Amino acid sequence: MTTPQPPYTEPAHVVDALRGDGYALLRPADVARLAGCTLAELMALAPSWERLELDNYLKDGGRYRRRRHSCFVDSGDALMQSPHRAHWQPVEYNALHGGMHRLFVPIEHSTIEQPAWSRLLRALGSVCSQVKGAQTWYVEAHQFRIDTADGIGRPTPEGAHRDGVDFVAVILIGRQDIKGGETRVFEANGPKGQRFTMTEPWTLLLLDDAAVIHESTPIQPVGENGHRDTLVLTWRAGAFQGDDAETTGA
Repeated sequence: MTTPQPPYTEPAHVVDALRGDGYALLRPADVARLAGCTLAELMALAPSWERLELDNYLKDGGRYRRRRHSCFVDSGDALMQSPHRAHWQPVEYNALHGGMHRLFVPIEHSTIEQPAWSRLLRALGSVCSQVKGAQTWYVEAHQFRIDTADGIGRPTPEGAHRDGVDFVAVILIGRQDIKGGETRVFEANGPKGQRFTMTEPWTLLLLDDAAVIHESTPIQPVGENGHRDTLVLTWRAGAFQGDDAETTGA
């Protein structure tokens, strides 16, 4: 079965697409323009995906996921890294791994210090503010590598889901010697859906987390060392997930 061509969004229509469809899909060159850097500068971040650490929290017993995780606060005027913290989601949004404080190895300083990193996060934060109004964003960044050493890898073991934030970006860093990994986006409260496969490094899918649910299908190897690398970024107003619950005593 042929996978449909990605439904790319023209850069000028990103905000309208998020408001109307709940998602926007950008070509790599448009991601670089949005970030105000070159595609080569973005691609210079990719080597750090070779140094991710094993995710020991997978409840399915798998050893197919490596990751790093760090947090930031975007005030609109500046992007500041937060003290290292655990990643937390409620079970309502992640039935498989929700309710767990998962402390991952932080993203390397040498990655965060590259200009393309902050330019990308700040540019996407500006898009979020254009959609929902200027505010302070609590940003979580996840580097993922899904490998096929055991025959299959699951980019979203929790299945089709929302993340419990305001916006989510899924950025393809690269894929090597695999099949599968199809991206699927569905209306949260409607019948419409899209499916496509991101194949070009630095293709970016930006989602309004309240409007859509999303997933990526499992991957299988077609050669040695088959894997899929992504950068997942989330933006949430008010606080990081878990902080507001602690404040209210919930």
